[in-house]
Amino acid sequence: MKKFLKVFAVLLLILLVYLRIEIYPQLDLISGFSAKSVASGHFIDGRSLLTIEQGDNDIDKIDWATNKIDDSQYYVTSAVYGLKKRKAIYREGLGATLINDDFDVTKPYDVPKRTKINNNLPYPFGNLEAKDTVFDNVDYKKLKAAVNNAFDAKEEKLKRTRSVIVIYKDKIIAESYAFGFNKNSKILGWSMTKSLTATYFGILQKQGKIDIMKPAPIVEWKNDERSKITLNDLLHMNSGLEWEEDYSKISDVTKMLFQAEDMTKSQAEKPAKYKPNTHWNYSSGTTNLLSGILRKQFKTHQEYLDFWYSSLFDKIGMSSALTETDMAGNFVGSSYGWATTRDWAKFGLLYLHKGNWNGEQLFDESWAKYVATPTASSNGRYGAQFWLNAGGYFPDVPKDMFYCSGYQGQMVAIFPSQNLVIVRMGLSEDFDFNKFLRDVIGSFKK
Repeated sequence: MKKFLKVFAVLLLILLVYLRIEIYPQLDLISGFSAKSVASGHFIDGRSLLTIEQGDNDIDKIDWATNKIDDSQYYVTSAVYGLKKRKAIYREGLGATLINDDFDVTKPYDVPKRTKINNNLPYPFGNLEAKDTVFDNVDYKKLKAAVNNAFDAKEEKLKRTRSVIVIYKDKIIAESYAFGFNKNSKILGWSMTKSLTATYFGILQKQGKIDIMKPAPIVEWKNDERSKITLNDLLHMNSGLEWEEDYSKISDVTKMLFQAEDMTKSQAEKPAKYKPNTHWNYSSGTTNLLSGILRKQFKTHQEYLDFWYSSLFDKIGMSSALTETDMAGNFVGSSYGWATTRDWAKFGLLYLHKGNWNGEQLFDESWAKYVATPTASSNGRYGAQFWLNAGGYFPDVPKDMFYCSGYQGQMVAIFPSQNLVIVRMGLSEDFDFNKFLRDVIGSFKK
Protein backbone atom coordinates (compact mmCIF):
# COMPACT_ATOMS: atom_id res chain seq x y z
CA MET A 1 0.00 0.00 0.00
CA LYS A 2 2.84 2.41 0.86
CA LYS A 3 4.48 1.66 -2.50
CA PHE A 4 1.22 2.41 -4.28
CA LEU A 5 0.83 5.71 -2.45
CA LYS A 6 4.39 6.72 -3.35
CA VAL A 7 3.80 5.93 -7.01
CA PHE A 8 0.49 7.78 -6.91
CA ALA A 9 2.15 10.81 -5.27
CA VAL A 10 4.88 10.87 -7.91
CA LEU A 11 2.34 10.62 -10.75
CA LEU A 12 0.23 13.33 -9.16
CA LEU A 13 3.27 15.57 -8.83
CA ILE A 14 4.17 14.99 -12.48
CA LEU A 15 0.61 15.83 -13.49
CA LEU A 16 0.59 19.04 -11.44
CA VAL A 17 3.95 20.11 -12.89
CA TYR A 18 2.63 19.43 -16.40
CA LEU A 19 -0.53 21.41 -15.74
CA ARG A 20 1.46 24.30 -14.30
CA ILE A 21 4.02 24.44 -17.09
CA GLU A 22 1.97 23.46 -20.15
CA ILE A 23 -1.69 24.21 -19.44
CA TYR A 24 -1.95 27.02 -16.88
CA PRO A 25 -0.17 29.64 -19.05
CA GLN A 26 -2.68 28.88 -21.83
CA LEU A 27 -5.71 29.63 -19.67
CA ASP A 28 -5.35 33.36 -20.20
CA LEU A 29 -5.55 32.83 -23.96
CA ILE A 30 -8.43 30.36 -23.68
CA SER A 31 -10.60 32.64 -21.57
CA GLY A 32 -9.55 35.61 -23.71
CA PHE A 33 -10.58 33.92 -26.96
CA SER A 34 -13.86 32.84 -25.42
CA ALA A 35 -14.77 36.26 -23.99
CA LYS A 36 -13.96 38.02 -27.25
CA SER A 37 -15.81 35.45 -29.37
CA VAL A 38 -18.95 35.56 -27.23
CA ALA A 39 -19.00 39.36 -27.07
CA SER A 40 -18.59 39.73 -30.82
CA GLY A 41 -21.06 37.05 -31.82
CA HIS A 42 -23.70 38.20 -29.33
CA PHE A 43 -23.53 41.96 -29.69
CA ILE A 44 -22.66 42.20 -33.39
CA ASP A 45 -24.83 39.41 -34.79
CA GLY A 46 -27.32 38.86 -31.95
CA ARG A 47 -26.44 35.20 -31.39
CA SER A 48 -27.39 33.49 -28.16
CA LEU A 49 -24.77 32.24 -25.73
CA LEU A 50 -25.77 28.65 -26.46
CA THR A 51 -25.41 29.16 -30.22
CA ILE A 52 -21.94 30.64 -29.79
CA GLU A 53 -20.76 27.98 -27.36
CA GLN A 54 -22.02 25.16 -29.58
CA GLY A 55 -20.73 26.77 -32.78
CA ASP A 56 -18.07 29.47 -32.68
CA ASN A 57 -16.49 28.25 -29.43
CA ASP A 58 -16.79 24.53 -30.12
CA ILE A 59 -12.98 24.33 -30.32
CA ASP A 60 -10.51 22.19 -28.43
CA LYS A 61 -9.76 23.80 -25.02
CA ILE A 62 -11.91 26.87 -25.76
CA ASP A 63 -14.93 24.87 -24.65
CA TRP A 64 -13.38 24.68 -21.17
CA ALA A 65 -14.42 28.28 -20.56
CA THR A 66 -17.52 29.41 -18.71
CA ASN A 67 -19.04 32.59 -20.14
CA LYS A 68 -21.38 35.22 -18.76
CA ILE A 69 -23.09 37.97 -20.77
CA ASP A 70 -24.12 41.30 -19.24
CA ASP A 71 -26.60 42.78 -21.71
CA SER A 72 -27.15 45.93 -19.67
CA GLN A 73 -23.47 46.89 -19.55
CA TYR A 74 -22.49 45.34 -22.91
CA TYR A 75 -19.70 43.06 -21.78
CA VAL A 76 -18.79 39.40 -21.43
CA THR A 77 -16.62 37.67 -18.83
CA SER A 78 -15.04 34.25 -19.28
CA ALA A 79 -12.95 32.01 -17.05
CA VAL A 80 -11.61 28.45 -17.10
CA TYR A 81 -12.76 26.63 -13.98
CA GLY A 82 -12.78 29.96 -12.19
CA LEU A 83 -9.23 30.82 -13.25
CA LYS A 84 -7.81 33.56 -15.49
CA LYS A 85 -11.00 35.61 -15.81
CA ARG A 86 -11.06 37.83 -18.91
CA LYS A 87 -13.43 40.56 -20.02
CA ALA A 88 -14.51 41.81 -23.45
CA ILE A 89 -16.55 44.97 -23.88
CA TYR A 90 -18.77 45.99 -26.77
CA ARG A 91 -18.94 49.54 -28.13
CA GLU A 92 -21.23 50.49 -30.98
CA GLY A 93 -19.17 51.23 -34.09
CA LEU A 94 -16.00 49.60 -32.72
CA GLY A 95 -17.24 46.09 -31.99
CA ALA A 96 -15.95 43.94 -29.15
CA THR A 97 -12.56 44.52 -27.56
CA LEU A 98 -10.76 42.21 -25.16
CA ILE A 99 -9.51 44.42 -22.33
CA ASN A 100 -7.13 44.15 -19.38
CA ASP A 101 -7.43 45.49 -15.84
CA ASP A 102 -5.74 48.77 -16.77
CA PHE A 103 -8.26 49.68 -19.46
CA ASP A 104 -10.40 52.69 -18.56
CA VAL A 105 -13.95 51.83 -19.63
CA THR A 106 -15.15 55.36 -18.74
CA LYS A 107 -12.80 57.11 -21.14
CA PRO A 108 -14.54 58.78 -24.13
CA TYR A 109 -13.80 57.28 -27.53
CA ASP A 110 -14.26 58.14 -31.20
CA VAL A 111 -16.48 56.05 -33.47
CA PRO A 112 -16.54 55.91 -37.28
CA LYS A 113 -19.04 58.08 -39.09
CA ARG A 114 -21.15 56.01 -41.48
CA THR A 115 -23.16 56.80 -44.59
CA LYS A 116 -25.54 54.48 -46.39
CA ILE A 117 -26.18 54.14 -50.10
CA ASN A 118 -29.72 55.22 -50.87
CA ASN A 119 -30.67 54.54 -54.48
CA ASN A 120 -33.13 52.50 -56.47
CA LEU A 121 -30.63 50.02 -57.85
CA PRO A 122 -30.82 46.30 -57.10
CA TYR A 123 -28.06 44.35 -55.36
CA PRO A 124 -25.08 44.54 -55.64
CA PHE A 125 -24.94 48.23 -56.60
CA GLY A 126 -27.91 49.44 -54.61
CA ASN A 127 -30.01 48.71 -51.57
CA LEU A 128 -32.89 47.00 -53.37
CA GLU A 129 -33.35 43.24 -53.53
CA ALA A 130 -31.38 41.36 -56.19
CA LYS A 131 -33.15 40.76 -59.50
CA ASP A 132 -33.79 37.19 -60.57
CA THR A 133 -31.77 36.40 -63.67
CA VAL A 134 -31.58 33.16 -65.63
CA PHE A 135 -28.51 32.41 -67.74
CA ASP A 136 -28.73 29.91 -70.60
CA ASN A 137 -25.17 28.69 -69.98
CA VAL A 138 -25.79 27.65 -66.37
CA ASP A 139 -27.00 24.18 -65.46
CA TYR A 140 -29.02 25.17 -62.39
CA LYS A 141 -29.62 21.58 -61.35
CA LYS A 142 -25.89 20.94 -61.15
CA LEU A 143 -25.32 24.28 -59.44
CA LYS A 144 -27.95 23.56 -56.80
CA ALA A 145 -26.41 20.14 -56.15
CA ALA A 146 -22.93 21.67 -55.77
CA VAL A 147 -24.18 24.26 -53.30
CA ASN A 148 -26.31 21.79 -51.34
CA ASN A 149 -23.34 19.45 -51.07
CA ALA A 150 -21.38 22.18 -49.29
CA PHE A 151 -23.70 21.85 -46.27
CA ASP A 152 -24.00 19.10 -43.68
CA ALA A 153 -26.85 16.67 -43.60
CA LYS A 154 -29.07 17.01 -40.54
CA GLU A 155 -27.29 16.35 -37.22
CA GLU A 156 -23.83 16.18 -38.90
CA LYS A 157 -20.88 18.40 -38.00
CA LEU A 158 -18.43 17.71 -40.79
CA LYS A 159 -18.51 20.46 -43.42
CA ARG A 160 -19.98 23.04 -41.04
CA THR A 161 -20.80 25.53 -43.78
CA ARG A 162 -22.85 28.52 -42.66
CA SER A 163 -23.45 30.23 -45.98
CA VAL A 164 -22.70 30.10 -49.69
CA ILE A 165 -23.35 32.66 -52.40
CA VAL A 166 -22.45 32.45 -56.09
CA ILE A 167 -22.46 35.62 -58.19
CA TYR A 168 -22.10 35.46 -61.97
CA LYS A 169 -22.00 38.62 -64.09
CA ASP A 170 -23.08 40.64 -61.03
CA LYS A 171 -26.18 38.47 -60.49
CA ILE A 172 -26.84 36.07 -57.63
CA ILE A 173 -27.34 32.65 -59.20
CA ALA A 174 -27.18 30.63 -55.97
CA GLU A 175 -27.47 31.46 -52.28
CA SER A 176 -27.96 29.20 -49.29
CA TYR A 177 -27.70 29.36 -45.49
CA ALA A 178 -27.43 26.87 -42.66
CA PHE A 179 -30.13 26.75 -40.00
CA GLY A 180 -30.03 29.90 -37.86
CA PHE A 181 -28.31 32.03 -40.52
CA ASN A 182 -29.67 34.21 -43.31
CA LYS A 183 -28.73 37.03 -45.67
CA ASN A 184 -28.65 39.49 -42.73
CA SER A 185 -26.35 37.40 -40.52
CA LYS A 186 -23.00 39.05 -39.89
CA ILE A 187 -20.13 36.58 -40.00
CA LEU A 188 -16.52 37.01 -38.91
CA GLY A 189 -14.10 36.74 -41.80
CA TRP A 190 -11.00 36.23 -39.63
CA SER A 191 -7.97 36.62 -41.93
CA MET A 192 -10.09 37.70 -44.88
CA THR A 193 -9.75 41.03 -43.07
CA LYS A 194 -6.13 41.13 -44.28
CA SER A 195 -7.35 41.62 -47.84
CA LEU A 196 -9.50 44.54 -46.68
CA THR A 197 -6.50 46.14 -44.98
CA ALA A 198 -4.37 45.87 -48.12
CA THR A 199 -7.08 47.54 -50.16
CA TYR A 200 -6.73 50.79 -48.22
CA PHE A 201 -3.15 51.04 -49.46
CA GLY A 202 -4.40 50.66 -53.01
CA ILE A 203 -6.95 53.41 -52.42
CA LEU A 204 -4.35 55.75 -50.92
CA GLN A 205 -1.94 54.99 -53.74
CA LYS A 206 -4.56 55.94 -56.34
CA GLN A 207 -5.11 59.16 -54.41
CA GLY A 208 -1.37 59.87 -54.62
CA LYS A 209 -0.99 59.84 -50.84
CA ILE A 210 1.34 56.87 -50.41
CA ASP A 211 4.13 55.08 -52.25
CA ILE A 212 4.26 51.39 -51.36
CA MET A 213 7.77 51.01 -52.81
CA LYS A 214 9.23 53.32 -50.16
CA PRO A 215 10.61 52.12 -46.80
CA ALA A 216 8.01 51.51 -44.12
CA PRO A 217 7.67 54.64 -41.93
CA ILE A 218 8.73 52.97 -38.67
CA VAL A 219 10.93 55.28 -36.59
CA GLU A 220 12.37 52.41 -34.54
CA TRP A 221 13.79 50.81 -37.71
CA LYS A 222 15.71 53.81 -39.05
CA ASN A 223 19.11 52.87 -37.63
CA ASP A 224 19.23 49.12 -38.29
CA GLU A 225 18.81 46.62 -41.13
CA ARG A 226 15.01 46.88 -40.90
CA SER A 227 15.23 50.34 -42.47
CA LYS A 228 15.32 48.61 -45.88
CA ILE A 229 11.91 47.00 -45.43
CA THR A 230 9.37 48.59 -47.76
CA LEU A 231 5.58 48.72 -47.58
CA ASN A 232 5.67 46.43 -50.61
CA ASP A 233 7.61 43.86 -48.55
CA LEU A 234 5.08 44.07 -45.72
CA LEU A 235 2.13 43.73 -48.07
CA HIS A 236 3.70 40.58 -49.52
CA MET A 237 4.55 39.04 -46.11
CA ASN A 238 8.23 38.84 -47.01
CA SER A 239 9.76 41.49 -44.76
CA GLY A 240 12.18 38.97 -43.24
CA LEU A 241 11.03 39.86 -39.72
CA GLU A 242 10.81 37.20 -37.07
CA TRP A 243 7.27 35.95 -36.38
CA GLU A 244 5.54 32.76 -35.24
CA GLU A 245 1.97 32.24 -36.48
CA ASP A 246 0.81 29.24 -34.43
CA TYR A 247 -2.66 29.19 -32.87
CA SER A 248 -2.20 25.86 -31.08
CA LYS A 249 0.05 27.31 -28.38
CA ILE A 250 1.35 30.51 -26.84
CA SER A 251 3.00 32.19 -29.81
CA ASP A 252 3.51 35.64 -31.30
CA VAL A 253 0.06 35.68 -32.87
CA THR A 254 -1.89 34.43 -29.83
CA LYS A 255 -0.09 36.86 -27.52
CA MET A 256 -0.91 39.69 -29.92
CA LEU A 257 -4.61 38.89 -30.36
CA PHE A 258 -5.39 38.00 -26.76
CA GLN A 259 -2.95 40.01 -24.64
CA ALA A 260 -1.55 43.03 -26.48
CA GLU A 261 -2.97 46.50 -25.83
CA ASP A 262 -1.61 47.87 -29.12
CA MET A 263 -1.52 45.15 -31.76
CA THR A 264 0.28 47.34 -34.28
CA LYS A 265 3.48 47.10 -32.22
CA SER A 266 3.78 43.31 -31.99
CA GLN A 267 5.51 42.84 -35.36
CA ALA A 268 7.34 46.18 -35.29
CA GLU A 269 9.27 45.08 -32.21
CA LYS A 270 10.57 41.89 -33.83
CA PRO A 271 14.16 41.68 -35.15
CA ALA A 272 15.08 40.95 -38.76
CA LYS A 273 15.69 37.27 -39.39
CA TYR A 274 16.27 37.41 -43.15
CA LYS A 275 16.86 40.02 -45.82
CA PRO A 276 13.65 41.51 -47.24
CA ASN A 277 12.06 39.74 -50.21
CA THR A 278 13.89 36.46 -49.61
CA HIS A 279 11.66 34.51 -47.17
CA TRP A 280 7.88 34.52 -47.28
CA ASN A 281 6.36 34.10 -43.81
CA TYR A 282 2.66 34.46 -43.08
CA SER A 283 2.21 36.97 -40.26
CA SER A 284 -0.92 38.50 -38.76
CA GLY A 285 1.41 40.84 -36.91
CA THR A 286 2.53 42.29 -40.23
CA THR A 287 -1.04 43.15 -41.22
CA ASN A 288 -1.71 44.88 -37.92
CA LEU A 289 1.54 46.77 -38.38
CA LEU A 290 0.12 47.91 -41.73
CA SER A 291 -3.04 49.04 -39.93
CA GLY A 292 -0.86 51.12 -37.64
CA ILE A 293 0.91 52.63 -40.65
CA LEU A 294 -2.46 53.53 -42.12
CA ARG A 295 -3.34 55.33 -38.91
CA LYS A 296 -0.25 57.50 -39.26
CA GLN A 297 -1.43 58.75 -42.65
CA PHE A 298 -4.10 60.87 -40.97
CA LYS A 299 -3.87 63.88 -38.72
CA THR A 300 -6.52 62.66 -36.29
CA HIS A 301 -7.79 59.34 -35.03
CA GLN A 302 -11.29 60.28 -36.21
CA GLU A 303 -10.03 60.65 -39.79
CA TYR A 304 -8.43 57.21 -39.60
CA LEU A 305 -11.66 55.64 -38.35
CA ASP A 306 -13.78 57.40 -40.96
CA PHE A 307 -11.48 56.53 -43.87
CA TRP A 308 -11.87 52.82 -43.21
CA TYR A 309 -15.59 53.18 -43.98
CA SER A 310 -15.96 56.18 -46.29
CA SER A 311 -13.36 55.01 -48.80
CA LEU A 312 -14.47 51.38 -49.06
CA PHE A 313 -17.29 49.87 -46.98
CA ASP A 314 -19.79 52.67 -47.39
CA LYS A 315 -18.58 53.42 -50.90
CA ILE A 316 -19.65 49.99 -52.18
CA GLY A 317 -22.62 49.56 -49.87
CA MET A 318 -21.09 47.12 -47.40
CA SER A 319 -23.36 48.64 -44.78
CA SER A 320 -23.16 45.59 -42.51
CA ALA A 321 -19.35 45.63 -42.46
CA LEU A 322 -17.49 46.30 -39.24
CA THR A 323 -13.82 46.00 -38.34
CA GLU A 324 -13.18 45.77 -34.60
CA THR A 325 -10.50 47.71 -32.77
CA ASP A 326 -7.90 46.89 -30.14
CA MET A 327 -7.50 48.66 -26.80
CA ALA A 328 -5.40 51.40 -28.43
CA GLY A 329 -8.09 52.15 -31.01
CA ASN A 330 -6.40 50.49 -34.00
CA PHE A 331 -8.43 48.44 -36.44
CA VAL A 332 -7.42 44.80 -36.02
CA GLY A 333 -6.72 44.51 -39.73
CA SER A 334 -5.44 40.97 -39.47
CA SER A 335 -8.50 39.24 -38.13
CA TYR A 336 -11.60 41.06 -36.94
CA GLY A 337 -13.66 42.03 -39.98
CA TRP A 338 -17.40 41.25 -39.94
CA ALA A 339 -20.01 41.43 -42.71
CA THR A 340 -22.98 39.60 -44.17
CA THR A 341 -22.26 37.01 -46.84
CA ARG A 342 -23.71 39.33 -49.48
CA ASP A 343 -21.44 42.16 -48.36
CA TRP A 344 -18.35 39.92 -48.39
CA ALA A 345 -19.36 39.09 -51.96
CA LYS A 346 -19.45 42.79 -52.82
CA PHE A 347 -15.81 43.04 -51.83
CA GLY A 348 -15.02 40.19 -54.19
CA LEU A 349 -16.93 41.92 -56.97
CA LEU A 350 -14.90 45.08 -56.45
CA TYR A 351 -11.77 43.10 -57.29
CA LEU A 352 -13.46 41.21 -60.10
CA HIS A 353 -14.10 44.64 -61.67
CA LYS A 354 -10.51 45.76 -60.99
CA GLY A 355 -11.44 48.46 -58.52
CA ASN A 356 -14.37 49.90 -60.46
CA TRP A 357 -17.63 50.11 -58.56
CA ASN A 358 -20.61 51.05 -60.70
CA GLY A 359 -18.52 53.53 -62.67
CA GLU A 360 -16.28 54.86 -59.90
CA GLN A 361 -12.66 53.73 -59.76
CA LEU A 362 -11.69 53.17 -56.11
CA PHE A 363 -8.19 51.88 -56.86
CA ASP A 364 -6.20 51.57 -60.06
CA GLU A 365 -6.73 48.52 -62.26
CA SER A 366 -3.07 47.70 -61.76
CA TRP A 367 -3.71 47.21 -58.04
CA ALA A 368 -5.94 44.18 -58.70
CA LYS A 369 -3.11 42.69 -60.75
CA TYR A 370 -0.61 43.60 -58.04
CA VAL A 371 -2.40 41.77 -55.22
CA ALA A 372 -2.86 38.70 -57.45
CA THR A 373 0.80 38.45 -58.50
CA PRO A 374 2.78 35.78 -56.59
CA THR A 375 5.26 36.99 -54.03
CA ALA A 376 8.79 35.60 -53.95
CA SER A 377 9.25 32.21 -52.26
CA SER A 378 5.51 31.58 -51.74
CA ASN A 379 5.32 28.92 -54.48
CA GLY A 380 2.55 30.79 -56.22
CA ARG A 381 0.31 30.71 -53.14
CA TYR A 382 0.37 34.31 -51.97
CA GLY A 383 0.18 37.79 -53.43
CA ALA A 384 -0.29 41.02 -51.51
CA GLN A 385 -2.55 40.03 -48.60
CA PHE A 386 -4.50 37.75 -50.96
CA TRP A 387 -4.10 34.01 -51.51
CA LEU A 388 -3.59 32.68 -55.04
CA ASN A 389 -4.10 29.55 -57.08
CA ALA A 390 -1.28 30.45 -59.47
CA GLY A 391 0.71 27.42 -58.32
CA GLY A 392 -2.25 25.08 -58.70
CA TYR A 393 -2.92 24.50 -55.02
CA PHE A 394 -6.51 23.68 -56.02
CA PRO A 395 -5.77 21.39 -58.98
CA ASP A 396 -9.27 21.40 -60.48
CA VAL A 397 -9.81 25.15 -60.23
CA PRO A 398 -8.69 27.88 -62.69
CA LYS A 399 -5.21 29.17 -61.87
CA ASP A 400 -6.24 32.81 -62.21
CA MET A 401 -8.39 32.52 -59.09
CA PHE A 402 -7.28 34.69 -56.18
CA TYR A 403 -9.06 34.83 -52.88
CA CYS A 404 -9.49 36.12 -49.36
CA SER A 405 -9.07 33.35 -46.81
CA GLY A 406 -9.85 33.13 -43.10
CA TYR A 407 -9.66 30.75 -40.18
CA GLN A 408 -12.20 27.90 -40.23
CA GLY A 409 -12.63 28.06 -43.98
CA GLN A 410 -13.87 31.55 -44.78
CA MET A 411 -13.37 32.34 -48.47
CA VAL A 412 -14.17 35.01 -51.02
CA ALA A 413 -12.98 33.51 -54.31
CA ILE A 414 -12.56 35.72 -57.39
CA PHE A 415 -12.44 34.20 -60.88
CA PRO A 416 -11.57 36.84 -63.50
CA SER A 417 -11.77 34.37 -66.42
CA GLN A 418 -15.22 33.20 -65.30
CA ASN A 419 -16.73 36.59 -64.34
CA LEU A 420 -17.52 34.87 -61.07
CA VAL A 421 -17.35 35.38 -57.30
CA ILE A 422 -18.00 32.57 -54.82
CA VAL A 423 -18.24 33.04 -51.06
CA ARG A 424 -18.25 30.28 -48.45
CA MET A 425 -18.44 30.98 -44.72
CA GLY A 426 -18.13 28.22 -42.16
CA LEU A 427 -16.53 26.56 -39.17
CA SER A 428 -14.24 23.92 -40.64
CA GLU A 429 -10.72 24.02 -42.04
CA ASP A 430 -11.26 20.52 -43.47
CA PHE A 431 -13.82 21.69 -46.01
CA ASP A 432 -13.00 20.40 -49.52
CA PHE A 433 -12.71 23.67 -51.42
CA ASN A 434 -11.21 22.05 -54.51
CA LYS A 435 -14.29 19.86 -54.99
CA PHE A 436 -16.76 22.58 -54.07
CA LEU A 437 -15.30 25.20 -56.42
CA ARG A 438 -14.79 22.62 -59.18
CA ASP A 439 -18.42 21.51 -58.95
CA VAL A 440 -19.78 25.08 -58.98
CA ILE A 441 -17.69 25.96 -62.03
CA GLY A 442 -18.68 22.64 -63.59
CA SER A 443 -22.29 23.79 -63.63
CA PHE A 444 -21.43 26.23 -66.42
CA LYS A 445 -22.01 24.78 -69.87
CA LYS A 446 -19.07 24.93 -72.25
